[in-house]
Amino acid sequence: MLQAAESMPKVPKAAAGPSSMGPATGLHPAMEQATLGATVVVHGEVSGSQALYVDGRVEGIINFPNHRVTIGRGAVVLAKIEAKEVIVMGTVTGNIECSERVDIRSEAVLTGDVVTQRISIDVGAMVQGSVEIRRSQKSDQVVSTLPAKPEVQAKPPSTAEAQAKPEVPPKAIPPLPAEPQKAAPDTSTTSRPAMRVAGSQVLYQEHKAGSR
Repeated sequence: MLQAAESMPKVPKAAAGPSSMGPATGLHPAMEQATLGATVVVHGEVSGSQALYVDGRVEGIINFPNHRVTIGRGAVVLAKIEAKEVIVMGTVTGNIECSERVDIRSEAVLTGDVVTQRISIDVGAMVQGSVEIRRSQKSDQVVSTLPAKPEVQAKPPSTAEAQAKPEVPPKAIPPLPAEPQKAAPDTSTTSRPAMRVAGSQVLYQEHKAGSR
Protein backbone atom coordinates (compact mmCIF):
# COMPACT_ATOMS: atom_id res chain seq x y z
CA MET A 1 0.00 0.00 0.00
CA LEU A 2 1.40 3.36 -1.03
CA GLN A 3 1.86 6.03 1.59
CA ALA A 4 1.60 9.76 1.11
CA ALA A 5 4.75 11.78 0.83
CA GLU A 6 3.88 13.67 3.95
CA SER A 7 3.84 10.46 6.01
CA MET A 8 7.37 9.50 4.85
CA PRO A 9 10.09 10.09 7.45
CA LYS A 10 12.12 13.18 6.80
CA VAL A 11 15.86 12.75 6.50
CA PRO A 12 17.81 15.70 7.96
CA LYS A 13 19.94 17.56 5.43
CA ALA A 14 23.70 17.61 5.91
CA ALA A 15 25.22 20.90 6.95
CA ALA A 16 26.59 22.85 4.06
CA GLY A 17 30.40 22.59 4.03
CA PRO A 18 33.05 24.17 1.90
CA SER A 19 32.64 23.27 -1.72
CA SER A 20 35.45 21.39 -3.39
CA MET A 21 35.01 23.65 -6.42
CA GLY A 22 35.68 26.83 -4.43
CA PRO A 23 38.78 28.98 -4.87
CA ALA A 24 42.01 27.33 -3.80
CA THR A 25 43.79 28.81 -0.83
CA GLY A 26 47.48 28.92 0.09
CA LEU A 27 48.69 29.57 -3.48
CA HIS A 28 51.24 32.34 -4.08
CA PRO A 29 49.95 35.23 -6.17
CA ALA A 30 51.31 35.45 -9.68
CA MET A 31 54.35 37.64 -10.09
CA GLU A 32 53.56 41.09 -11.38
CA GLN A 33 55.14 41.37 -14.81
CA ALA A 34 54.39 43.49 -17.83
CA THR A 35 54.69 41.79 -21.21
CA LEU A 36 55.27 43.21 -24.66
CA GLY A 37 54.01 40.59 -27.09
CA ALA A 38 55.64 39.43 -30.30
CA THR A 39 53.52 41.79 -32.43
CA VAL A 40 54.15 44.90 -30.31
CA VAL A 41 56.51 47.57 -31.65
CA VAL A 42 57.56 50.43 -29.37
CA HIS A 43 59.44 53.57 -30.42
CA GLY A 44 60.55 55.67 -27.45
CA GLU A 45 61.07 55.10 -23.75
CA VAL A 46 59.56 52.21 -21.79
CA SER A 47 59.62 52.56 -17.98
CA GLY A 48 57.73 51.14 -15.06
CA SER A 49 57.78 49.84 -11.48
CA GLN A 50 57.44 46.11 -12.16
CA ALA A 51 59.26 43.39 -14.05
CA LEU A 52 59.17 43.54 -17.86
CA TYR A 53 59.20 40.76 -20.45
CA VAL A 54 59.89 41.83 -24.03
CA ASP A 55 59.01 39.49 -26.87
CA GLY A 56 58.47 42.17 -29.54
CA ARG A 57 60.52 45.07 -30.87
CA VAL A 58 61.66 48.10 -28.86
CA GLU A 59 63.62 51.08 -30.17
CA GLY A 60 64.63 53.73 -27.67
CA ILE A 61 65.21 53.34 -23.90
CA ILE A 62 64.12 50.66 -21.42
CA ASN A 63 64.29 52.05 -17.89
CA PHE A 64 63.41 49.72 -14.99
CA PRO A 65 66.10 50.54 -12.39
CA ASN A 66 64.51 48.57 -9.54
CA HIS A 67 63.20 45.53 -11.44
CA ARG A 68 64.16 42.80 -13.85
CA VAL A 69 64.01 43.06 -17.64
CA THR A 70 63.84 39.87 -19.74
CA ILE A 71 64.49 39.93 -23.48
CA GLY A 72 62.75 36.94 -25.01
CA ARG A 73 64.08 34.67 -27.74
CA GLY A 74 62.11 36.35 -30.51
CA ALA A 75 62.65 39.91 -29.31
CA VAL A 76 64.67 42.55 -31.14
CA VAL A 77 65.79 45.46 -28.94
CA LEU A 78 67.59 48.51 -30.28
CA ALA A 79 67.77 50.44 -27.04
CA LYS A 80 69.71 51.29 -23.93
CA ILE A 81 68.63 49.10 -21.00
CA GLU A 82 68.80 50.23 -17.36
CA ALA A 83 67.54 47.68 -14.85
CA LYS A 84 68.27 45.88 -11.60
CA GLU A 85 68.66 42.54 -13.40
CA VAL A 86 68.76 41.78 -17.13
CA ILE A 87 68.23 38.43 -18.83
CA VAL A 88 69.02 38.34 -22.56
CA MET A 89 67.74 35.51 -24.72
CA GLY A 90 67.13 37.46 -27.95
CA THR A 91 68.90 40.16 -29.93
CA VAL A 92 70.00 43.36 -28.20
CA THR A 93 71.87 46.26 -29.78
CA GLY A 94 72.67 48.88 -27.16
CA ASN A 95 74.39 49.40 -23.84
CA ILE A 96 73.23 47.65 -20.69
CA GLU A 97 73.62 49.20 -17.23
CA CYS A 98 72.61 46.83 -14.46
CA SER A 99 72.87 47.35 -10.69
CA GLU A 100 73.06 43.65 -9.84
CA ARG A 101 73.40 40.94 -12.52
CA VAL A 102 73.35 40.37 -16.28
CA ASP A 103 72.53 36.87 -17.54
CA ILE A 104 73.27 36.22 -21.24
CA ARG A 105 71.86 32.92 -22.45
CA SER A 106 73.32 30.68 -25.14
CA GLU A 107 70.95 31.86 -27.91
CA ALA A 108 71.49 35.58 -27.21
CA VAL A 109 73.17 38.11 -29.51
CA LEU A 110 74.43 41.24 -27.71
CA THR A 111 76.18 44.21 -29.31
CA GLY A 112 77.07 46.89 -26.80
CA ASP A 113 78.86 47.70 -23.56
CA VAL A 114 77.82 46.16 -20.25
CA VAL A 115 78.23 47.72 -16.80
CA THR A 116 77.22 45.51 -13.88
CA GLN A 117 78.31 43.91 -10.61
CA ARG A 118 78.01 40.32 -11.85
CA ILE A 119 77.68 38.75 -15.28
CA SER A 120 76.99 35.26 -16.59
CA ILE A 121 77.56 34.31 -20.24
CA ASP A 122 76.50 30.87 -21.45
CA VAL A 123 78.43 28.90 -24.02
CA GLY A 124 77.21 29.80 -27.52
CA ALA A 125 76.22 33.38 -26.79
CA MET A 126 77.55 36.10 -29.09
CA VAL A 127 78.78 39.22 -27.30
CA GLN A 128 80.51 42.17 -28.96
CA GLY A 129 81.52 45.02 -26.69
CA SER A 130 83.18 45.75 -23.37
CA VAL A 131 82.25 44.52 -19.89
CA GLU A 132 82.88 46.62 -16.78
CA ILE A 133 82.46 45.09 -13.33
CA ARG A 134 81.67 47.54 -10.54
CA ARG A 135 81.86 47.05 -6.80
CA SER A 136 78.65 47.07 -4.81
CA GLN A 137 77.73 50.31 -3.11
CA LYS A 138 76.96 48.49 0.15
CA SER A 139 80.52 47.25 0.52
CA ASP A 140 81.84 50.77 -0.16
CA GLN A 141 79.60 52.17 2.54
CA VAL A 142 80.71 49.52 5.03
CA VAL A 143 84.35 50.30 4.35
CA SER A 144 83.78 54.05 4.66
CA THR A 145 81.87 53.74 7.97
CA LEU A 146 84.52 51.68 9.73
CA PRO A 147 85.93 53.74 12.64
CA ALA A 148 89.55 54.75 12.41
CA LYS A 149 91.96 53.39 15.01
CA PRO A 150 92.48 55.94 17.82
CA GLU A 151 95.95 57.30 18.19
CA VAL A 152 97.75 56.17 21.34
CA GLN A 153 98.99 59.11 23.37
CA ALA A 154 101.43 59.02 26.26
CA LYS A 155 99.63 59.41 29.60
CA PRO A 156 101.16 62.09 31.82
CA PRO A 157 102.01 60.87 35.35
CA SER A 158 99.54 61.78 38.03
CA THR A 159 100.41 64.06 40.92
CA ALA A 160 100.37 61.13 43.37
CA GLU A 161 102.91 59.20 41.30
CA ALA A 162 105.06 62.30 40.97
CA GLN A 163 105.08 62.76 44.75
CA ALA A 164 105.74 59.07 45.45
CA LYS A 165 108.83 58.99 43.22
CA PRO A 166 111.34 61.60 44.48
CA GLU A 167 113.57 63.12 41.94
CA VAL A 168 117.13 61.79 42.03
CA PRO A 169 119.70 64.60 41.75
CA PRO A 170 122.30 64.07 39.09
CA LYS A 171 125.64 62.68 40.30
CA ALA A 172 128.43 65.24 40.59
CA ILE A 173 131.44 64.41 38.48
CA PRO A 174 134.72 65.00 40.47
CA PRO A 175 137.26 67.20 38.73
CA LEU A 176 140.26 65.53 37.24
CA PRO A 177 143.55 65.95 39.28
CA ALA A 178 145.87 68.52 37.86
CA GLU A 179 149.06 67.23 36.41
CA PRO A 180 152.19 68.26 38.41
CA GLN A 181 154.13 70.93 36.71
CA LYS A 182 157.71 70.09 35.85
CA ALA A 183 160.26 72.39 37.44
CA ALA A 184 162.29 74.38 35.04
CA PRO A 185 165.97 73.50 35.11
CA ASP A 186 168.16 75.95 37.05
CA THR A 187 170.64 77.25 34.61
CA SER A 188 172.27 79.63 37.12
CA THR A 189 174.47 76.97 38.84
CA THR A 190 175.18 74.85 35.84
CA SER A 191 178.56 75.53 34.52
CA ARG A 192 178.96 75.49 30.91
CA PRO A 193 182.40 75.06 29.42
CA ALA A 194 183.53 78.18 27.75
CA MET A 195 184.55 77.72 24.28
CA ARG A 196 186.81 80.08 22.55
CA VAL A 197 185.22 81.64 19.67
CA ALA A 198 187.10 83.70 17.31
CA GLY A 199 186.73 87.32 18.23
CA SER A 200 185.27 86.58 21.71
CA GLN A 201 187.69 87.48 24.41
CA VAL A 202 185.11 87.55 27.20
CA LEU A 203 184.26 83.84 27.00
CA TYR A 204 187.86 82.90 27.04
CA GLN A 205 188.48 84.91 30.19
CA GLU A 206 185.52 83.29 31.97
CA HIS A 207 186.85 79.82 31.18
CA LYS A 208 190.21 80.69 32.66
CA ALA A 209 188.68 82.09 35.82
CA GLY A 210 186.65 78.96 36.36
CA SER A 211 189.60 76.69 35.95
CA ARG A 212 191.55 78.39 38.74
